[in-house]
Amino acid sequence: MIKARKKQVTLLLLSALMLLMVAFPVNASTRTLSGDIGVHDPAYIVESGITWVFSTGQGIQVLYSSNGTTFSRGTQVFASEPSWWSTYVPNHTKLDVWAPDIYYYNGKYHLYYSISSFGSNTSAIGLVTCTSILKGDWVDQGVVVSSNSSSTYNAIDPNLFADKSGNLYMSFGSWFAGIYVTAIDKTTMKPTGNSYRVATKSGGIEGSSIIYNASTGYYYLFVSIGTCCAGTSSTYKVAVGRSTSVFGPYYAKDGTDMKNGGATVIDSGNTQWVGPGGQDVPSTSLIVRHAYDATDNGAPKLLISDLYWDSSGWPYYN
Repeated sequence: MIKARKKQVTLLLLSALMLLMVAFPVNASTRTLSGDIGVHDPAYIVESGITWVFSTGQGIQVLYSSNGTTFSRGTQVFASEPSWWSTYVPNHTKLDVWAPDIYYYNGKYHLYYSISSFGSNTSAIGLVTCTSILKGDWVDQGVVVSSNSSSTYNAIDPNLFADKSGNLYMSFGSWFAGIYVTAIDKTTMKPTGNSYRVATKSGGIEGSSIIYNASTGYYYLFVSIGTCCAGTSSTYKVAVGRSTSVFGPYYAKDGTDMKNGGATVIDSGNTQWVGPGGQDVPSTSLIVRHAYDATDNGAPKLLISDLYWDSSGWPYYN
């Protein structure tokens, strides 16, 4: 009788443990990275087993890794400025390029990026393509979207994504009137129609990344809210909302429309990693971002984490 009761208790404990593992997966993890991981606004992709990370910096900075955890710095994309940059952004600072986004489509890698001057919406999103990142046969494709002081939006922080039918779209925007979404022509890989506002937030919103999750039936709009670029004084947080339509409305968990300031924070940082943001969500199982390392004078560094989804269809990671 005692043995039977012990066995019953053991089974009950095992059942409870399994339920906890389902609710809070023990394998939810952030990769341990090494090498050169200095980065801001990372964009992540894998080509033939090599992990590539493009980021804000001189001529678009490039990191690469053969194992996905140990990174080295590669050759920057631009050695000199395309002539059209000075036409659209006269006050642009030489080769300073912001917030790239990489997308593979129709046999080519499409690298979107932005040029601007801090605090201004005289900005432009450009496109450069190649057939192989390793080969580095980059070809300038010119301007994609631009804005100026009379524009409501700010043409920076591009993110290309596909809807559930394979149609292409781009989200972009920073502060000013917030985040916008526009359809992308599959031939030119540039906008083909109007841009629609999907999110605003007082105190700062930018760095959008949209992904469709077929398991939940929702589009998820990830954003960085708050302020960046001030080391450990940065207030960036990663937040999210979701919608059944590409053009919204996107709602936070509490039901607030993101156009009205709604945003569900899923990462506000910790004692070491301050101001997480500039995120890229390359798949429903991965999120890549930067944060400021409090143990290294606030240097921005790369973080890569497994992305999980709770029973209500909301993303989280540790």
